[in-house]
Amino acid sequence: MPNRKRRIIFSGGGTGGSVTPLLAIAEELREREIGGNAASSYEFLWLGTKKGPEKTMVEPVGIEFRAIASGKLRRYFSWKNFIDPFFVGWGFLQSLFILARWRPDLIIAAGGFVCAPVVWATYFLRIPVIIHQQDARPGMANKLMAPFARVVTVTLETSLEDYGKKAVWIGNPVRREIIRSKYGVHDTAKKFTLSEDLPVILVLGGGTGAAAINRLVEANIEKLIAFAQVIHLTGPGKSQVLWKVDERFARHYRRFEFLSVERMAMAYAVADIVVSRCGMGVLTELSYLGKASILIPMPDSHQEDNARVFAEKEAAIALDQNGLTGEILLANIRKLLLYADQRDRLRNNIRQVIKRGANEKMVEIIEGILVDNP
Repeated sequence: MPNRKRRIIFSGGGTGGSVTPLLAIAEELREREIGGNAASSYEFLWLGTKKGPEKTMVEPVGIEFRAIASGKLRRYFSWKNFIDPFFVGWGFLQSLFILARWRPDLIIAAGGFVCAPVVWATYFLRIPVIIHQQDARPGMANKLMAPFARVVTVTLETSLEDYGKKAVWIGNPVRREIIRSKYGVHDTAKKFTLSEDLPVILVLGGGTGAAAINRLVEANIEKLIAFAQVIHLTGPGKSQVLWKVDERFARHYRRFEFLSVERMAMAYAVADIVVSRCGMGVLTELSYLGKASILIPMPDSHQEDNARVFAEKEAAIALDQNGLTGEILLANIRKLLLYADQRDRLRNNIRQVIKRGANEKMVEIIEGILVDNP
């Protein structure tokens, strides 16, 4: 590769799900250089939404962030369908201006409609594109962007048929801090000031926080902490809505709106059971770590397809949010805690769901494209 720095634009956002695999890719590129004792040969720029969590996720790791206008093209009727095309058009013009000035060597997009105008703008500047399809169900944005992509990487083998010859099955990139966790249960329990005598339930509501899961925890916290300890990620700005979860339960309950990658790795390390939404980013982490999990997908969304993949492989327990009660959730948690053989079966099976080596394979694809475009 030439000595000049290669410029890569990442695009994705609106939720944290499309951000984490791209951060893992950026980290992998940097780590390879550090391992080879070479100065960084990459410059990164992130194009995302104004209101999503991506800015707070990418800037702390040293990636410049710029917000562009974003709209959504819906398959159903909404009055926003009359307005959003104007936002998409404005986002396209912003993208065209940024790309023309910054002159990236490659665009990598991981879903969300903020990516679409960025990828469309590459057509006029002949910039190669990689699109990453995380979820089991192909999103409309990725379908609209796929014709402009050089390669479409996919998390699941079943997604190969959605993108034809451009598709490459690699798995899902995951952050090194998560999959190479150095934290033991003893030290981690101390970090969260938890007892080692009670099991720990980690509750994850997704990057933006799931109100339904938060309410379930709030309504049943007294029953939960009677037999377990809880680490609860409520989502940004969601912590204050849990009025009933107060100092009375402080001994066995830890609540956070957000955790850094390091603290997240600690939470995974100490957790006996994980209760989670079903974004493919967190499902990939659960698969790599072999965590016994109870999944509550967002109703009427791609998350239901993701959860179905894991449930059909007997790799997790999937619960339908519609009609889900505290009694049902508590019964499933108790059952997993009581029967070690079922926990072990879920742990073993979930490790087999996601293909390993996505980080390395993605870097190979990136380097191959950059070599072809000096």
